[in-house]
Amino acid sequence: MGKIVVVGGHSRNIGKTSAVAHIISATQELNWTAVKITQFGHGICSINGKDCHCSTEEHRFAIQQEQDRSGETDSSRFLVAGAKKSFWVRTKQGMLFEAMPSLRQLLSKDEYVIFESNSLMRFLRPNVYLVLLDYAVLDFKPSVKQFIDLADAYLVVKRDQERPVWQGVSLKPMTGKPVFEVAPPEYITPETVKFVRDHLR
Repeated sequence: MGKIVVVGGHSRNIGKTSAVAHIISATQELNWTAVKITQFGHGICSINGKDCHCSTEEHRFAIQQEQDRSGETDSSRFLVAGAKKSFWVRTKQGMLFEAMPSLRQLLSKDEYVIFESNSLMRFLRPNVYLVLLDYAVLDFKPSVKQFIDLADAYLVVKRDQERPVWQGVSLKPMTGKPVFEVAPPEYITPETVKFVRDHLR
């Protein structure tokens, strides 16, 4: 695997996919391979994302290469944005390690890879780790609490609210690091793109 960018965020549906797609679109010459990682909770199958009664040892992970360019799924949006290839990796909650050997082998020859994930930080150190934060969203994933201090920069969604509503989360890791104010629908800025490019040199 070559140069790696990871985009994470403290909750669902706050713009992570949009941020990844716009980074791809702004740097299409890098011929990105994009990867969306989803970890399903109990009772949801990694194979198809549907209700399932498989055991912990069954259907541990699935890696699907996206072919659809309708833009209706996250991995499809990456292709529409200009990614050369796009994959959707699905695992059971806390079982991403099961998929890592296959994923590393699959991506071994790709020069530029961008991931939408937080938990991936447990297994590799990217060239750039961006964390998207929305002060108005209360939910805060444990995986982000664990890795927030490893972020190279933070993307903070513009709101009237100056302080986050989160409980028990320190902003100290952000001290001295770049903070880019972003807004929908792009969730990135020209400065964000420059920051990514500079760290991929």
